[in-house]
Amino acid sequence: MSDRDYYDVLGVPRDATPEAIKKAYRTLARKHHPDVNPGDKKAEARFKETQAAYDVLSDPEKRASYDRFGHAAFEHMGAAGPRAGASEWAARAAGPGQGYENIDFSQFFGPGAMQDEGEAGGIFEDLINRVRGGRAGRRHGGPRPGRSMEAQLTIPFLTAARGGETTIEVQRAEGRRESLVVKIPAGIESGAKLRLRGQGEPGEKGAPSGDLTIQVTVEPHPYFTRDGRNLSVEVPITLAEAILGAKVDVPALSGMKSLTIPPGSSSGLKLRLRGQGIAASGGKPEGDLFVVLKVVVPKSVDEASQKLIRDFAERNPQNPRQGVW
Repeated sequence: MSDRDYYDVLGVPRDATPEAIKKAYRTLARKHHPDVNPGDKKAEARFKETQAAYDVLSDPEKRASYDRFGHAAFEHMGAAGPRAGASEWAARAAGPGQGYENIDFSQFFGPGAMQDEGEAGGIFEDLINRVRGGRAGRRHGGPRPGRSMEAQLTIPFLTAARGGETTIEVQRAEGRRESLVVKIPAGIESGAKLRLRGQGEPGEKGAPSGDLTIQVTVEPHPYFTRDGRNLSVEVPITLAEAILGAKVDVPALSGMKSLTIPPGSSSGLKLRLRGQGIAASGGKPEGDLFVVLKVVVPKSVDEASQKLIRDFAERNPQNPRQGVW
């Protein structure tokens, strides 16, 4: 974990809005992305530092804990990731007697809630087991179920868009590290959580194991951006292609696609390739790919070309600013 202040890492003030934090993260992540800086160890380290800062500051609960305790708020987290939210961490930090162990649940459920074995009592008992890590079950002589675990997983943009499989490494209580296969559904977004049932800590004496909950962060892509199920990509074209029209190849998730540029296209024109966005999944329809044109002109031309351009301007008078202001 980096010792640098996470706000300094992203270059934002401590009162920055979530939108400002996200914008700063996207800018830095694109700049230092390994695909953009192949073999650059410094850029790779900066990218990981940016990811770590965004993971904390983009989560309201983690950010509140960080604002109060700084990096110390996460010193007691396992290798698989944070196991407690800000409120639970604060309860632990307060010392014995201040956590969940000494809460009188009868004030919420009534004096008989802890003893009743009927339907309502079973619901309350299950809730208390979850909060106290199974201590209520142990009090009745039964083995304690395993604790659930949490982990963080960062995946490439294309893996998130297309779906697939990846692996995550978790550290077990006895210090053993284990790699688990994680199936990534197509179209998953940052902040989504995946659950691997029975992959948490083992239970006592054959009791069920806990679950592993994985919070996903999606890396930015060098040229694709995403809005829901739709994708966008900026495509440079020449002045001649913009004026006369052309057919050009543009990138899509499934490979290069041919796109017809209509004559008289200006920078910023948005063209749609239907069905070339995120694939349909989970009852959600497929998205589209929007191609945004960017006209690129040469930085310098020879004298003969300058004369041709002046002749062109005289033969085709135009005032693109008329009526704009």
